[in-house]
Amino acid sequence: MILRLALLSLALASPAGAFDLAMPVDCTLGDTCFIQNYFDHDPTAAVADPACGPLSYDGHDGTDIALPTLADMAAGVTVRAAAAGTVRAIRDGVPDTQPFPAGQDCGNGVAISHADGWETQYCHMKQGSIIVTQGQGVDAGTPLGQIGLSGNTEFPHLHLSVRHNGTELDPFAPEATTCGDIGAGLWADALPYSGGGILGLGLAPAIPEFDAVKGGSVPVADASSPALVVWAHLFGARQGDNLALSITGPQGEVISDTIQLDRTQARSFRAIGRKGSAWPAGDYAATAVLTRDGIELDRSEATIPLR
Repeated sequence: MILRLALLSLALASPAGAFDLAMPVDCTLGDTCFIQNYFDHDPTAAVADPACGPLSYDGHDGTDIALPTLADMAAGVTVRAAAAGTVRAIRDGVPDTQPFPAGQDCGNGVAISHADGWETQYCHMKQGSIIVTQGQGVDAGTPLGQIGLSGNTEFPHLHLSVRHNGTELDPFAPEATTCGDIGAGLWADALPYSGGGILGLGLAPAIPEFDAVKGGSVPVADASSPALVVWAHLFGARQGDNLALSITGPQGEVISDTIQLDRTQARSFRAIGRKGSAWPAGDYAATAVLTRDGIELDRSEATIPLR
């Protein structure tokens, strides 16, 4: 997997005595996972993430830490307690399929009570993966289970809710009254905000289906492929962004083009290619560069040997 994001840190270290949160997923933001949706700070039907961007949806009251593909979910990614506390409730047995059972939007999940009226809730976990029990004490970092696809979700992720005395709070901006009003976050170690990036990159023998891109099952081109296609899987792409795609082989450039994106999408992919056959054996470089307002937001590169 290739996932390198340009990240902007918005969350500062929490003030002394505040409720501190550890990273609740055993992954690295900008490498093996990303935040698909932040807390919605717009009280109207419009949407605003903590940086006033579109990475949320109306009324979203948590943080969605997502995996790039279903293959990543199948490999197993651990969900961990974000702070010390006591397991208040668990649910397991909800299938990692759609449609989900009525009233089980959270899917398989864990709720943990913490001191001073704080609570965290972990949703959409993998069926059969939860390894804690009701009433069990946990420390920050204690494994709870794995990221799954249970409940009301379209992609593998952990939905983390943070509450204080029953009120939902954004861990990136718990005191914000509007988007952009960002002070000290609740993260013990500052987590970055990213307004979009490249989730995956590859070289295929044809333009892939989006389901294959999201599933992590796109075929890889070889020297006898009828075409060479470079594809890039994106999140948070906005209308007006530019995506430069290129393939370079042993004999030089195969194809390159820059695509201006015509819509804002939570997840998307783009591809360009060139027909041919009997491609010269050797290493081929696939490159994708995502820019916004003339500034490079993300870059991904991969070298694929054709034999």
